[in-house]
Order: sequence, then C-alpha cells, then structure tokens
Amino acid sequence: MDKFVTHTGTCAPLRRSNVDTDQIIPARYVPYFSWRGHTNALFADWRDDPEFVLNLPQHQGASILVAGTDFGTGSSRESAVWALQRAGFAAVIAPRFGDIFSGNALLRGLVTAEVPEAVVECLWQRIEEDPSLAVTIDVEGMEVRFEDTVQAFTLDPGARRRLLAGQDAVEETMKYVEDIALYERGRRPLLPVTRG
Repeated sequence: MDKFVTHTGTCAPLRRSNVDTDQIIPARYVPYFSWRGHTNALFADWRDDPEFVLNLPQHQGASILVAGTDFGTGSSRESAVWALQRAGFAAVIAPRFGDIFSGNALLRGLVTAEVPEAVVECLWQRIEEDPSLAVTIDVEGMEVRFEDTVQAFTLDPGARRRLLAGQDAVEETMKYVEDIALYERGRRPLLPVTRG
C-alpha cells in the first residue's frame, strides 16, 4: 500500500445519498474475489445516462469523489473499494459512510473523509462552477482544504497510522514477527501453535 499523507486533486460531485455497495458495483460484476477488472463496473447501472457525473468530460480524471449522506452502506463488498480505486479515486468525501465500507476503504488505502453536510453542499456547488477546483485531503493534518475552507475530519488512529506509513494491517503486524516468534517459543508445549 502506498503512503497517504496528503493528496490534492479535482473532484466528481456525486449528488446522491444512500449509495449502497450494490450501486457502487453491482453484484453481477463480482462473482470472484479479485482486485482486477472492476473499473468498468463502477456505478454500472448509472453509466448509460450521458448526464451521469462520471460520464461528463469536465470530471474526467477526478481523484476525489464527493458524495451524499450514507455512502457505502449495504454489504461488506470489498470490490466496491477496488472499483473506486481502479477508477482513479484516492478519497471519498461524504457526510456519513457505511461503517463496513469505510473500514474496508481505509484498510485498502482509500480515504473516507467525513465532513458536515453543509461542507459537501458547498463543495458540490463550487465543483459545478469550477470543475478544476483543487481540493486537498490531508491525513497528517486531518483536514479537507479548498479555497479558504479548512474542514477537520477524523479517522480511526490505527487506520491513520497505517495510511501515513503506507502499510496495510498485515504489513503492520509483520513488523512484530520476531516478537511473535519469541512469544510462541515460550508457550507451554501442549497449547496450540501457529504454523507459518
């Protein structure tokens, strides 16, 4: 996983709330567990509409999605995170996220910045007025910044630590492999052991 300290990019304003993981990537596109092949399935049921935000030329190349309340509710579909990342998104800004989606996103390095609804409304308006508006997601400073607006957000401390270090949960655990081995050697012989 790459380090995520700060990211500055343009945004796609997804003016929809209650976007569940089946809308992010419909189930028919995820019959297998793989990181590859999800880009074309992102919001597949909405892509036939030429006015859908990701079809608009002014939002091509956007790396931050700005969504409505309750983004990523529904099933624990990790491929919803993969689809967003494969489409080039580094972060999603919304007033509230589905807990499982947010957990999966942060484990994979996709930042979920939860900000007040008024900030999202302001962002939507500014992005529609100026699609080249630069927005910064600052994980180190725990801020979303654009123009003269600075909005704090919070992250789970462990997720923040892993983002800043560029480590997923397994990589973080592997830092302690010698300590784990030492502990395992000192256990009583009749207790179960792990094999690696």
